[in-house]
Amino acid sequence: MTLPPEVSGRPLHQTLRWLFRPIAFMEDCRRRYGEVFGVRFTGFETPMWVISRPETVKAVFTERTNGLPPGRTVTLEPLLGPDSLLLLEGSKHLARRRLMLPPFHGERMRAYEELVQEMVDAEIDSWPLKTEFPIHPRMQALTLEVILRVVFGVDELDRLDRLRGLLRDVLGGTASPALQLSALVARRFGSQGPMRRFEELVAETDAELYELISERRADPGLDEREDILSALIAARFEDGTAMSDGELRDQLMTLLLAGHETTATALGWGFDLLLHHPAQLERLRTELAENGDGYLRATISEILRLRPVVPLAGRRLGSELQIDGYTLPAGSDITPAIWLVHTRADVYPEPFAFKPERFLEEGPDTYAWVPFGGGVRRCLGASFAEFEMRIVLREVLTRCELRAASEKPERIGRRNITFSPRGGTPVIVEARRPARESVAAAV
Repeated sequence: MTLPPEVSGRPLHQTLRWLFRPIAFMEDCRRRYGEVFGVRFTGFETPMWVISRPETVKAVFTERTNGLPPGRTVTLEPLLGPDSLLLLEGSKHLARRRLMLPPFHGERMRAYEELVQEMVDAEIDSWPLKTEFPIHPRMQALTLEVILRVVFGVDELDRLDRLRGLLRDVLGGTASPALQLSALVARRFGSQGPMRRFEELVAETDAELYELISERRADPGLDEREDILSALIAARFEDGTAMSDGELRDQLMTLLLAGHETTATALGWGFDLLLHHPAQLERLRTELAENGDGYLRATISEILRLRPVVPLAGRRLGSELQIDGYTLPAGSDITPAIWLVHTRADVYPEPFAFKPERFLEEGPDTYAWVPFGGGVRRCLGASFAEFEMRIVLREVLTRCELRAASEKPERIGRRNITFSPRGGTPVIVEARRPARESVAAAV
């Protein structure tokens, strides 16, 4: 059996390169080792095999016997809990996916539009005029508010304030590469330092969430509520049972992590790209003024291609895989490097150029465009994230005269499991129109 080449260097060195210079690390590895190579991270005895060919990505994502690599559990379980949809496998995962999918599609999702637009307009109204500020943190505040009100269904001011503070601290704690390294170390030596403090903060958040779940279960108007937590409480598995309080807590934290940080980061990158590409920005503004959305949708696809927020979507092979003349045995851990998949010149001519028009005539290829993963583990909230991005971009660009505060585009930094704009995407609002003048385009 011939295995692909492994990256040279000690696991700690590879881990540090991945945490602090991930794009340069991936690019260097592809240049030196080819289309498939092995990376060894601290705390793991076997390599993670990295791929970027779409046909190989398809083979990995569509094989139902493939499971999750242990790294996802090590880094995410302390926050998400053991029953998180991101961590479950097999029939248990599929049953919960089916139960949770309806609130994120169709008429149910469109019912959230007015509430989301109100939150976007309130956020825009709070921005200073003619003063530089980073827009990425504002997108984080906005998407957190959307999660609290649309997903958690919180409308009491006191509870909103408490949860805002707790969840900001929890998410802030996960942002540091040092904490991620601490999670890997805890695998061998137990919780200590940053990891122990983080666990205490999560416990405090859990107490608030369990109280919310208990009150919602007892709400006599549960069936009339439109928030996603209420829908999940009311939902039933095929055998007639419901999710336990622990499961509901884990899914709320999953939806928070998957729907808040990732969407905010995609929007931060979106503004950075648009404000540094005036021709594309002007074309988008023109379309929005005419109530169109074709170029808007293409722009979002291109943002997610060129600036994928989550870098990896790993699997553990359930059966042997033949790849580029190599053989990977069952039990091997393998992942697409999403940035490498998205910047293939054989799929995307001028792969590093920002060209939304590449997606106008047809949508992105299923396995050459994987910002939300793929197969049965494709992100549950993908449609909701794109829906939210359309509303935010539409409102901001029709209400604000916005410009970049720097001529230089943002560099990539790490925040939690995401690739984030390192400087927060500094912008300046030159002028702002009232909300009543904004375009009411359909999304």
